Amino acid sequence: MAEHPTSPTSRRTVLLAAGSAAVAALATACGSSTTERGPERQQTSPPPAPRPAAVTPGCVLTTEWGAGPNYLDLDRVRSDITGGREGVPFRLDLTVVRVSAGCRPVEGAAVDLWQADAQGAYSTREDGYLRGTQVTDGAGTCSFRTIVPGWYAHLAPHFHFKVRPDGRTETSSHFFFPEDLLLQLYARQPYARRTAPEKPNGRDKRYRDSGSALTLAPVPDGAGYRAAYTVGLA
Repeated sequence: MAEHPTSPTSRRTVLLAAGSAAVAALATACGSSTTERGPERQQTSPPPAPRPAAVTPGCVLTTEWGAGPNYLDLDRVRSDITGGREGVPFRLDLTVVRVSAGCRPVEGAAVDLWQADAQGAYSTREDGYLRGTQVTDGAGTCSFRTIVPGWYAHLAPHFHFKVRPDGRTETSSHFFFPEDLLLQLYARQPYARRTAPEKPNGRDKRYRDSGSALTLAPVPDGAGYRAAYTVGLA
């Protein structure tokens, strides 16, 4: 299944408090509150570390992107969403805060994460791989274990995320990756089964519009990578 590019489904703006939070401070994020865990893939050795990603501003006012056609409300509460799919391991630590309340942490927010696999395919409702939900703890934090996504169509590789702080509102957007890191990883299996585009990010209008604010800053973590990001709600 491949997602088609969409224009923003809403011009409602959200505040995204961007930038990489200290990874060590988020190591105990709410990954323990899971009901289902998939197998973790091990790589023989981590690839070379990429050049550090540019530091993004502390708060960025941006346009919300819709969830897109591949969102499924499966309500699968789990931290490990790999579902047996091969790829470079990736841990994403998130903190949700309310900017209008002095960046106060948001407890009890449902955070959905979904993505394509190494071959650029999305799961269906039946198989459900690379999809999952976590609920933020008292510090507003939660964690996901997944893999680096593959590319498809002319879109920059990305994670989708949706934050639902209550039963009335939600925020949907994307996380992107540094292009030099993608080119390193796409030369490895299982990504190398296909010929990677020369510029995985630069051909995507969404990335050109908001990529600088929504690009993760991964660091090596065992056999893979990890990144932290603070999502600020208005």
